[in-house]
Formats: sequence, structure tokens, C-alpha cells
Amino acid sequence: MDRVETALEKKSEHLPKSAKELAGKFQPSDLLGLADEKSVNQALTELSFDSGIAPYLAKAEWNQETGWHDAQLTSIDDFELSPAAPVLHYSQEIFEGLKAYRHPDGGIYLFRPQFNAARFNQSALRMAMPELPEELFISSLIDLVTHDSRWVPETEGASLYLRPTMVSTGQRLSVSAAKEYRYFCLGSPVGPYFSNDLSPVPVWVTKKYHRAMRGGTGAAKTGGNYAGAMLAGEEAIAHGCAQALFLDAATSTYLEELGGMNLFVVYADGSVATPALTGTILEGGTRWAIIQLLRENGHQVMETTISLPQLIEQIESGEVTEMFACGTAAVVAPFALLRGDDFEVALPEMKLSRSVYQQLTDIQFGLAADEHGWMYRIA
Repeated sequence: MDRVETALEKKSEHLPKSAKELAGKFQPSDLLGLADEKSVNQALTELSFDSGIAPYLAKAEWNQETGWHDAQLTSIDDFELSPAAPVLHYSQEIFEGLKAYRHPDGGIYLFRPQFNAARFNQSALRMAMPELPEELFISSLIDLVTHDSRWVPETEGASLYLRPTMVSTGQRLSVSAAKEYRYFCLGSPVGPYFSNDLSPVPVWVTKKYHRAMRGGTGAAKTGGNYAGAMLAGEEAIAHGCAQALFLDAATSTYLEELGGMNLFVVYADGSVATPALTGTILEGGTRWAIIQLLRENGHQVMETTISLPQLIEQIESGEVTEMFACGTAAVVAPFALLRGDDFEVALPEMKLSRSVYQQLTDIQFGLAADEHGWMYRIA
């Protein structure tokens, strides 16, 4: 049976217009200068997700009368928000995450930004928010990065993490969709997720907490999903694990995803399984790319339900040899073990995890030929 493309895949299979055609929609405000060399160098030395955010942002406003307007580059210090903004009370918010990579040829590239633009709008529709035109989304990335490209690291394995976001604004305490919104995008230089090598992590399977339910917001990239997953993350840490894995809310039987990453199960015969997209799982761009690469490399990839009791038996018998998670930040994160209230099983291998990580990151960083046309040059 042939695999059926998802709606999101169909919306993002085209190539966007060139960066030259899209650049310039977000012009710098009159008072916007450049960061001092010391601040840039410090951020490029730390390369942390929690510090070193570039002092600029791209932003645009929306209201019912005008639609999207006032697109500009401005200082983070000029960002103002009313304490009565609906986002602070009702969490009407969405975001994306992608990276700008510096290639050996000196160019700066993004990885399939049209996918992020399409998923951003899919999330917007679910959260009763206005869609942002793809060209405006991609233009914000181009203009933010090229305004001061010093923030794109040259360090091996490092990149500029970009965070496009939309929030409800204005002053409104009634429980209804807002009438005003703000789009903005931040940038932060980050290093490789693993400091030395691809390190396997212990994973806690939580049955106490659930990330999403049918008809909920699980397929949207919205802040509440991540806030709701944080307590499970604390539970995982208390049990000596680095990440929490969520099961389906209806039966607590089937694997769904980690707090911010999709997952894959690798079998001894070389086949691979990943949880099917049921409306409760966020459809990941890294997941999509890994599925393509695995199939091209001769692996059978099944998008299906994965039962936890059966998986434990398969790991114990050796039928399952490896598991890994994937996402923009880590790219690939191998599992060292699965642990739960009444079980613990070790995952001895990470051969395929290492292979697919190397193959994908080589494409992203310009170290291997981009035969798929995934990389989009912006500078």
C-alpha cells in the first residue's frame, strides 16, 4: 500500500521564491543599529539556547481592519505588550523552530522553510489565529539573518536558531479569539545539542500525564502543549531520566512522542516504525526528512501504532535493538533505555541513529550534496 501524503506535506512540497525576490519586506526601524562586537563574540562563545539572543527581531502586526501591516526589524528592547493581552491569560500563541546554517562556500542556508511556514499556518488555524502569508514568513527570516549575519556561527556543528512566533495582543479579558495579533521572530546562536558525541539518553515512560487527546491541540505547535509537558519532564528527572515519553490519552498503551520530539523504533531486521499521525502528535519536519532518507537507504518505514507492552517484549527478545527521537534542536537523540513504573529495558545499539544523524546534518551544513533541494540559500 502506497503511503498517502499528509496535507502539510502537500502544502510544503513546492520551492519558495528566491531570497532575492522575498528580501526587504522587514526594513530596519530608524533607530536600529548593530550589536557591539563584544556581545556577538560572547554569544558565539556560549552557543546556548538559554543565552545570547540577538538584540533584534522581525515583527508585524495584524488587525481585522488592515490585516498584516507594519512589518519591520526592531530592537528587542522596543517590544511592548499590555498585561491585558489575551496571550497572557488564554495562551493564544503559536511558534516554530528552525536553523540558519553557514556552509563551507560562505553561504547561509535554511532547511525547508516552506514546511515551517505551512505548519505555522496549520497551527494558526487550530488556535483561531490569522494565517501569515508564506512569503512574509520567509522574508522575516531572510531580513533578520542578513541584517547582521555575524550571529550565524562559523563553529562546526553550530547554527543560528530561529524562533518565529505569533501571539494575541491588544487588551481583552473576555474568553474569545483576539482581534489583534503580533508576529515576531528571534534569533539565538546555538551549538550542537550534544557537546562531544551523539550521546544516548535514558527515557521515562509516563502514565501519569498525557500531552494531548483526540480533538485537542496536539498537532499544533502551541506553547500550552509544552507547558503541559513540563511536569512530566520533572517526573522523568526524578526517576533518573533525561526525557519523558508520552502515551495515548485514551488507553495509556500506545507510544506518541516526547515533550518536543517525534520518535522511531528500529528492529533487528532493519525495518523502522514511527507512531502514526493521529491528530495528537506534532508532525515534524525532521521526522519527515528522516523517513525519506531511511526509505532511500532501503529501510522499510512503517507509520503505525506502537504498543508499549509489545515494545518491551520486543526489546527484551532482541527484536527491537534501537530507538531514537528527532527534532530541530537535537536532530537525532538515541535512547539508552526505557524506564517506567514497573519496567526497565536497555537499548544496546545506536548504529542507525548515528548514521541518519550524520547523513542529515551533512546535508544541513553543506558537507554533502543536497540531492533533494531541501536547503534554501538566503545569503
